[in-house]
Amino acid sequence: MQGSANLNLMIKAARKAGRALVKDFREVENLQVSSKGPGDFVTKADREAERIIKDDLMAARPTYGWLGEETGETPGVDPTRRWIVDPLDGTTNFLHGLPHWSVSIALEHKGEIVSAVVFDAAKDEMYWAEKGAGAWMNESRLRVSGRRQMIEAIFATGVPFGGRGTLPATLQDLARLMPVCAGMRRWGSAALDLAYVAAGRFDGYWERGIYPWDIAAGTLLVREAGGMVSGIREGDDPLEKGAVICANPALFEEFRKIIRG
Repeated sequence: MQGSANLNLMIKAARKAGRALVKDFREVENLQVSSKGPGDFVTKADREAERIIKDDLMAARPTYGWLGEETGETPGVDPTRRWIVDPLDGTTNFLHGLPHWSVSIALEHKGEIVSAVVFDAAKDEMYWAEKGAGAWMNESRLRVSGRRQMIEAIFATGVPFGGRGTLPATLQDLARLMPVCAGMRRWGSAALDLAYVAAGRFDGYWERGIYPWDIAAGTLLVREAGGMVSGIREGDDPLEKGAVICANPALFEEFRKIIRG
């Protein structure tokens, strides 16, 4: 993999955390689990993966800022650069022994994501991208799908769980979208949903009530694979507003119109 020094550092950290997670995944029944809220779990493995990533990235780039799911935000001496990290996206899948979860690492520079890594450790699929250099999975260049008809397209989303307030809007989205497309998928990892759009496996993805660390890396993957990404509401920044929609260019406007109602 040819990339910048920062990207290579990110890939190395993701692989190191991924190896630790795979080891724990094989013994999922013995994981120590604590509840952060209804349907939202954090594991000892999750926190350890973030420690591994943070130690490696901050040792190499001590002036950068940090935003992690488990450890929160730490401003950097360099205010223009920040790591955005989800050490285990798909925690509920992980806890149930479902091999669909990922490590997500993004580098933000002056408010823009410039490098991205999403590592599916269970399948050994490393998705990576840098601004202007394309998106890749392992050694293969990624392109979004070429489908042009909604009725041929498969879309992904995250259906809210527990008492989340975005459930009514999501159910309305599904009622409008499902009759005009080929299928819906809810696989439980926003980072992988975005990576799959970049790889052409899904034709589009949307979700409300999402956090920056869930989607920061994936949005760059989609853009560098030729896809389109925006907020669900006109003019919104997905990372700031917590609502994202993306698709291949042929379907994007029609898809966004349906989701916007």
